[in-house]
Amino acid sequence: MANDNKLQAIIGHCKEYGFIFQSSEIYDGLSAVYDYGQYGAELKKNIRDYWWRSMTQMQDNIVGIDAAIFMHPTVWKASGHVDNFSDPMIDNKDSQKRYRVDHLIEGYAETLEADAAAAIIKQMELLLEANDFAGLKSLIEDNKINCAISGTCNWTDVRQFNLMFSTEMGSVADEANVVYLRPETAQGIFVNFLNVQKTGRMKIPFGIAQTGKAFRNEIVARGFIFRMREFEQMEMQFFVKPGTQKEWYEYWKETRMKWHLSLGIGADKYKFHDHVKLAHYADMACDIEYDFPMGFKEVEGVHSRTDFDLKQHQQFSGKKLTYFDTDINQHYVPYVIETSIGLDRTVMMILSEAYVEEDLSTEEKQDSRVVLKFPPMLAPIKLAVLPLTKKDGLPELAKELINDCRSQFKCFYEEKDSIGKRYRRMDALGTPFCVTIDHQTKEDGTVTIRYRDSMQQERIALADVKKLVMEKIAMF
Repeated sequence: MANDNKLQAIIGHCKEYGFIFQSSEIYDGLSAVYDYGQYGAELKKNIRDYWWRSMTQMQDNIVGIDAAIFMHPTVWKASGHVDNFSDPMIDNKDSQKRYRVDHLIEGYAETLEADAAAAIIKQMELLLEANDFAGLKSLIEDNKINCAISGTCNWTDVRQFNLMFSTEMGSVADEANVVYLRPETAQGIFVNFLNVQKTGRMKIPFGIAQTGKAFRNEIVARGFIFRMREFEQMEMQFFVKPGTQKEWYEYWKETRMKWHLSLGIGADKYKFHDHVKLAHYADMACDIEYDFPMGFKEVEGVHSRTDFDLKQHQQFSGKKLTYFDTDINQHYVPYVIETSIGLDRTVMMILSEAYVEEDLSTEEKQDSRVVLKFPPMLAPIKLAVLPLTKKDGLPELAKELINDCRSQFKCFYEEKDSIGKRYRRMDALGTPFCVTIDHQTKEDGTVTIRYRDSMQQERIALADVKKLVMEKIAMF
C-alpha cells in the first residue's frame, strides 16, 4: 500500500539534512535529476563499497572493471538497444502529456481493491507480452483511466519510444559520429569479456562486476530517486557453461537475496517477481522487489541472458568471442547470468527502511525525534564526538579521539548547542554512536557513549571507543 506521506517526509528530510537535492535547484531544477549532498554522497559510497566488496573481495572468481560511458555506436546496434530499447507510450490529446503505459495503468491499479488491482495488472502484463498496443489502449479506455493533468480519457494510440540519449563525437559537426550515453553498464562488460578472461586467466564459471552511471530518457520519471534519467547501476555478469544456466540462475537469486537480508531488512519487506514478458535476450528473469513507500517495486533484477550478448558482439565485430574449456577440450560461447541492482534505488530503499518518527512523550513532557536507523556499516557518519563544554581542555580531548579514529571511519565533531540538541541532530543524520567528553574524562579516562537506536548510554574507557566502533561497523 502506497504511503505518500512517508515518501514526502523522506524527501523533505533528505533536503533539510544534506542527503539529496534537486539538481540545478537555483534554476528551478531539472526534472528527474538529483544531486547527492555531503551525507548522501557518503551513504551512496558506503552502499557501493559494500556491494563491491561482497562481489569481488569476498569471491574467488569475480573481478571488477570500470568501462567508459562512451562506446562505439555499433555496440548498441549489436545489443539491440537501437532497435528494441523502447517503452510503449501514450499521449493525452488535451494536456499533451506523455505517459508510459505500464506506469499509467499501475497508477490506476493503486486506487483499486487488491483483487481488482491484481486482475488489471495481470491483463496489462499479458498485453505487453503480446505487444498488443491496441489492446492496451482499449484497457485504458475501458477502465476510463484519465490523465492527471486534463482529467480526460482522450488518448492517442500506443506507440514505442526509444529511451537512449544520443550526442555527437568529433571536433567538426559535419564529421561528427552519433554516439550514445550508455543506457546500461552491462555492454562494457561483454565487449571486455576476452580482455578480462585472458589477462586474468579466468576459468569458467567466473564473473565481471562493474558500477557506474547510465542514462535513460525516461518520459515519466517519478518516485524521487527511484526512477531518474541519470542513475548508477551495480551489475555483475557471470559467465557459465551452456546447459548450467538454470542452476546458476537459482544460485544467484538466493545469493542476492541473502545480500539484501544482510542489510538488516526483514524478509517480509522483499519478494521475488518472475517476469511474464521476458526481454529478447533472456530465458529466465525475475525482480527482487522491496516494499517502498509507494508499494513493492523492483530494486534488483536477476536474468539469465543466454549467449545472446556475446554472440551478437561476435557477429557485429567479426571478432571471435568464445571460451576454450580445457575440461572438455571444446570452444563455446558462454551463457550469462546477470545481477543488476540500482544504486540509487538501493539508497532510497535504505532511507525508506531507516526513516523513523518516534514519539518519546511522557506524562511530564512532550518529546519526539526523527531518526535514520542505518546499518552502522552504511551510516555516513560512524562516530560523533561531542565535548560537553568548549573549555577546560575538553575540545582538545575530543579532537585527539577524532584524530585517532578518522583514518578508519568517518567522524564528526560538534561543540555547539546543548548535548540533547546535538544528539537529535546526530539521530537525524543516522549516526550510530555519539561519545560525550566531559570533566570525568579528565579524571578517569572514561567517556559516555550513546547508542542511536536505543538511546541508551554507558561509560566506557576512552581507549576502547575506536575498537568498539570498528567491531560494530565491520562489513564482513
